[in-house]
Amino acid sequence: MSEDHRLQISFVVNGRPVDTEIEPHLLLLDLLRDKLALKGAKRSCDMQVCGACTVLVDGNPVSSCTYLAFEARGTDVTTIEGLADGEKLHPLMEAFIDNAGLQCGFCTPGMILAAKSLLDLNPRPSVEEVKEYMRGNLCRCTGYKKILESIEDAAQRMQG
Repeated sequence: MSEDHRLQISFVVNGRPVDTEIEPHLLLLDLLRDKLALKGAKRSCDMQVCGACTVLVDGNPVSSCTYLAFEARGTDVTTIEGLADGEKLHPLMEAFIDNAGLQCGFCTPGMILAAKSLLDLNPRPSVEEVKEYMRGNLCRCTGYKKILESIEDAAQRMQG
């Protein structure tokens, strides 16, 4: 593609301003993984079904495998790499570790980011509300019980 078809975009990723030039069809997942070296979001289904590529855009979970990078202009994007504060893990990360809410870890970044969005909207969700909100995030290892326990534990930790 010729350079005059490239687009200049600016947005914030994990609190850091990003100004970059992209091709119009570039997906947010590819921008994050290939250009910004943020490998937490995973490519899996490429059709907005599994949640492995989930990132937060202005606090809302999106499937970065189908979200054009251009759509992120002017937004605040959070990836799993942006949740920890230096060496201090986010309560959701701690809860997933402490409650064995992960096995292979492939889906975990998307699970944690979707759960963060839920807990930001509803700090005390019922088990049914957690199940409903997390329905777009699939795990092939854990059977979900430990994931639910992790999210419930994180909700308590985040309450103080």
